[in-house]
This record gives sequence, C-alpha cells and structure tokens, in this order.
Amino acid sequence: MKGFRFASLIVLSLIVAATAGAADIRGTYVEARNAEVYTSHCFANSEIGLVGDLAVMTWRIDEGSWNNVALDGLGVAAVVKASSTLGDPFHSPYPAKAVLIFDEQASDEQRVALESFAKAMGGELLETVTNRTAAPISMSFEGGMHAKQATVEVGDLVKVRTRAIFESDSLCHLDDLYFTPLVKLDHAMAAFGLQARFSGEGLGVRFNEYNRSNAFIGTFQLNETVSD
Repeated sequence: MKGFRFASLIVLSLIVAATAGAADIRGTYVEARNAEVYTSHCFANSEIGLVGDLAVMTWRIDEGSWNNVALDGLGVAAVVKASSTLGDPFHSPYPAKAVLIFDEQASDEQRVALESFAKAMGGELLETVTNRTAAPISMSFEGGMHAKQATVEVGDLVKVRTRAIFESDSLCHLDDLYFTPLVKLDHAMAAFGLQARFSGEGLGVRFNEYNRSNAFIGTFQLNETVSD
C-alpha cells in the first residue's frame, strides 16, 4: 500500500472540475454485498433492515479515458457502509460513507480521474469519502467472465471470490434476482460469493463474508461528455 499527497490531489481536482471532459471508457465490474441478491422473497425480507448495508464495488478500466485522462488498465475500488439495507425499496440507505482505493500504478492525475469516475458511477453511495489510499488492484476470471469465477484482490485490504450460482445454493426455493447492481451496467450477472473481505480503515467496521449469493459481475461502457 502506498500513500500519496492529498494536497496535489486537491489541486488536480480543481483543475479537472474547471472544465468538462470526455468519457470514452469501457471495462469490467465486480460487486459483493453482505446480503443475498439472488434469493427468494421470504429470505430477502428476513434480511432487510438487519444486513445488506456493506458493499465492495470494484471497476477495472480495460480501455478509455475520463475527463480526458487516460485510464487504460487501471482499477479503482470502493467499500461502502450505508445506513440501512442497500436496495430496500421502503427505506433510504443514506447517509452512506465510503473508502476509495486507487490502483497504485495510477498517477496523481489519474487518481483524481478515477475518483471522479467512481463517484459518477456510484452516486450518493460515494458522496462522503472517509479514507483514500492506494494498493495493487487485480481482477481475473477463470474460464471467461460468463463462467462467473472471478477473483478480485486489492492489496491486503479487499478480496472477493465468486463462482456461478447452483440450484443447491437455494435457500427457500423459487430463488430469483431480488436486488439489482448498485451501479448502472451494460450487462450484469448474479454470482455466488465465496468470499467478500474488507480489512481497511475508514468505515469503523471490517468484514469477512463467506458463501452467499451476494455478488454481481458486469461490464460498463460510456461515451459521453462529463463534468465534475
């Protein structure tokens, strides 16, 4: 894990915010939560208000730029703690707080662009950032993305492992997609989370979840004008 100068980030943020930029970007996304996303209504209802307030969101930019800053091959992760179950249609999960982890290979300018990108994708979930740090970020898929066997590692702070959902994973039968991804994606697939771990600072909580139908794998592509 490597630190970086927040003063330089503030200066760069002001520069980026002063002008609108172009977004021409595509990549892959992995999300994991501390609640079932693919399950029966009876089980999901029993979790609402009790769990589902924590999430790991990780983006890998395969190609493209944000605010005219090239981000090819870089990643950014956000870990979120909300006030209630994320996706609950009857109660607001806000306020929420988040930790942002930038790819350690990114320059200061690229970190500013990565934060702008993540906030544009995550909206209110990432409005209040309590900690920023950097670490190596890797995202890999065994057998291709549609096999749903993903591994995400963000230094020693975050680890997510997934596989496909099997019939034997059913909790109450009649399982279906109860929640949707926390961000807008071009294509998304629910997956079974073998592990979702966060051991960093800034949220007042750490977690290590095992064996839940709590993950999404997806792709994103944007081609538009953006501004901060």
